[in-house]
Amino acid sequence: MPIFKGAGVAIVTPMKENLEVNYELLERNINYQIDNGTDAIIIAGTTGESATLSEEEHKKVVKAAIEFTKHRVPVIAGTGSNSTQTAIELSQEADKDGADAVLIVTPYYNKATQKGLIAHYTSVANSIKVPVIMYNVPSRTGCGLNPETIAHLVKNVDNIVGLKDATGDLSHAAKTMNLCDGKLELYSGNDDQVVPLLSLGGLGVISVLSNIAPRQTHDIVMEFLEGDYKKAAKLQLDAIPLINALFCEVNPIPVKAALNLMGKEVGPLRMPLSEMEDANKAKLAEELKNFGIKLA
Repeated sequence: MPIFKGAGVAIVTPMKENLEVNYELLERNINYQIDNGTDAIIIAGTTGESATLSEEEHKKVVKAAIEFTKHRVPVIAGTGSNSTQTAIELSQEADKDGADAVLIVTPYYNKATQKGLIAHYTSVANSIKVPVIMYNVPSRTGCGLNPETIAHLVKNVDNIVGLKDATGDLSHAAKTMNLCDGKLELYSGNDDQVVPLLSLGGLGVISVLSNIAPRQTHDIVMEFLEGDYKKAAKLQLDAIPLINALFCEVNPIPVKAALNLMGKEVGPLRMPLSEMEDANKAKLAEELKNFGIKLA
C-alpha cells in the first residue's frame, strides 16, 4: 500500500515576528489543509525552511505536526542532511515520534558519488522502520540520483519505496520508472509537471501550490487517477500562471507572501531568505485573484 495517493502539501513553517516558530498557526494551517482535501502533510522540508531550523527546532516542528495531524492523513518528515549521521538522527527521531514516512534529500554542497548516495540512503533507511522517499532536486543540491541508482536502492533496501522527482526531466523519470519495474512510488516535486509524471505511473505530487490551493491540487491528481485525463490536464494547465508566480523567486519566498496576502499570517522568513520584491508580489497577487483566490 502506497504512503499516499493525491496531493501532499510541502507545508510552510509559520513564524512569529521575532522569528520563533508559530505552533498555533502551524496547527491551524494543518487543519485547514486536511479540511480542504490535502492527502498528506510534508513537514520540515525546503518549503518549511528546514535549512534555517536548528536540529532541536526541526525535531520539535516534526513532532508538533504529527500531534496536530492526529492520524487523519500521513505525515512525512523531511529529515535529509548533507551529513549522513545527522540524517540518521533526524530520521530516528521522526520514526520514534510517529511519522508515517521520511523524505530524504540528496546530500548538498559536499555532494556524493552514486556509490556514496547508495551508502547514504542505505544507512539512513537501515536505521529506521518507516518508509523512505528519496528526494531528487539537483538544481538545488548540485547532486542528483541517477535512474540506475534509484532502481538499485528500491530493489535492494526494503523500506526505500518512493521518489520525489523534482528534476524537471521527463526522460529521466521515464527511464527511472522503467528500471524500477513497478516497485517505485513516484511523486512529482514540480507543481507544473503533476499530470506528466502521473502519466508515467506516478501517484501524486508533493506540492508547494497546495499551501494556497489544496482542493484544486488534490483534484488535479484525483481526476487523473479516476480516469478523466482531459479534466486533469485542464486543471493542470489552468494553474500554470499561478505556479509560475509561485516560483518567480526562490521557494518559499513567494508562497509565504501568497499566504500572507490571503490573510493566513504565516509571518516572515528567516535569513538569508528575504521578503518578495514589490513588482513580483504585485504579479503574484494578480495571479492569485485570477485563480479565484480571495485576498485579505
